[in-house]
Amino acid sequence: MKIAFSAAGADLDAQVDPRFGRCQYFVIVDTDTMEFEAAPNSGATAGGGAGIAAAQQIAGKGLEAVLTGNCGPNAFDVLKAAGIKVFTGVSGSIKEAIESYKAGKFQSTAE
Repeated sequence: MKIAFSAAGADLDAQVDPRFGRCQYFVIVDTDTMEFEAAPNSGATAGGGAGIAAAQQIAGKGLEAVLTGNCGPNAFDVLKAAGIKVFTGVSGSIKEAIESYKAGKFQSTAE
């Protein structure tokens, strides 16, 4: 399955960025193979609507979930409409977060 992280860097050792809309990168990981791709967040420098722009950027990537520190309500609505589960309160490295996700330690955000 493919999941995306708001990230401070472009690899699996990067820290999860607590800011979904203003993170530097999105790291998209196939949790079955651990292959990943990193994409700069095109909405990071937007004057307004950064969260919506960020959500739109990754909504069409075939993701099952997004893991981040915090996700604003407008970005959440875009992701939810795309059928993507959102998990907030995530911290640490992406590698650590993947293991926690696989172990079922996170609960998706309802609203």
